Amino acid sequence: MKAEYDFSKMKSRKNPYASKLKKPVTMRLSEDVVEYFKNMAQEAGVPYQSLINLYLRDCLAQNRKVEIKWSAR
Repeated sequence: MKAEYDFSKMKSRKNPYASKLKKPVTMRLSEDVVEYFKNMAQEAGVPYQSLINLYLRDCLAQNRKVEIKWSAR
């Protein structure tokens, strides 16, 4: 293996994974929800935002639907 490589003559190419990049979003989450995911993420050794993304991806894969029932006043 060489000590140094000359990359000045390399041709650039598009990132094949560019279409799979994550989209930054702003969300308002309750403090207890964020703390819950931060604690779980620390136990698992992953960033909490990645853990939230994995959870939401699992919901997508399982086609989970949210059931919201408003109480009658």
